Amino acid sequence: MATDTDTRVHDVHVNQHHAHPSDGQYIVIALILAAITALEVSTYYIDFFQDHFGYLLVALLPMMIVKFAIVAAFFMHLRFDDKILRRIFTGGILLASGVYMVALATFHFFRH
Repeated sequence: MATDTDTRVHDVHVNQHHAHPSDGQYIVIALILAAITALEVSTYYIDFFQDHFGYLLVALLPMMIVKFAIVAAFFMHLRFDDKILRRIFTGGILLASGVYMVALATFHFFRH
């Protein structure tokens, strides 16, 4: 038996319809992600980065963060959710990046 509260909750969900990306937009997003991945992989084969690991990290971290942001925004539909969820995910990637940098510093990665 449906109550008045159930009906209001259902109406809120039905009325929160968002304009999600079309199939073509998802293909463009996938191509962008593939291009960034190709750039990430290609950095391994550049001799300069093999000799300077610190610069490799500086090159790869921004690409990683951009890919995370694209995946979270479109494939996890975070772009269409509340701003608080965006802030939580942004804080999460910043925290993860910071912990990663501290872990690398602990293992003397920067002194290589």
